[in-house]
Amino acid sequence: MDHTAQHSGAGHDHAAHEGHHPHVDHAAHHGEHARASWGMAAKATLHCLTGCAIGEILGMVIGTALMWGNVATMVLAISLAFFFGYSFTLFAVVRAGLDFKTALKVALAADTVSIAVMELVDNAIIAVTPGAMDAHLSEGLFWAALLGGFAVAFLITTPVNKWMIGRGKGHAVVHAYH
Repeated sequence: MDHTAQHSGAGHDHAAHEGHHPHVDHAAHHGEHARASWGMAAKATLHCLTGCAIGEILGMVIGTALMWGNVATMVLAISLAFFFGYSFTLFAVVRAGLDFKTALKVALAADTVSIAVMELVDNAIIAVTPGAMDAHLSEGLFWAALLGGFAVAFLITTPVNKWMIGRGKGHAVVHAYH
């Protein structure tokens, strides 16, 4: 249902709505965010990918260097990918003036689907690449599978982010606080 006709009167005060944060983008709240561009989606995906890549590479390096098994290394890498992915958004919205609890909620809302899709795709690429799971840090196959997985994850996650931003979800939540 399009709420724009109901709220187009000059006398309507969005701030009077109970429970609304003064920084919220009301256009996104009312479903008017459908103008999400591919550039906006790519930027959101790249932002998310940066945090994920730092965490995942760190986890893979630590697990491989300590000669952990594949499962333990992947669990560490995925955990760190989520940690760093959320951290990038968390720090940005705290810097914008939100308290930590609210910022954490924004980061979780903004990044959970994006990080999950990215990690699923990236780790699936690594898992199905012959020999990649057993490759060592010094081998080109290790890095080719990891970086190739990031590239494919970026290509698959960007349309997901565009769809979510267009519906006022995902990184659209973060933009309400900029």
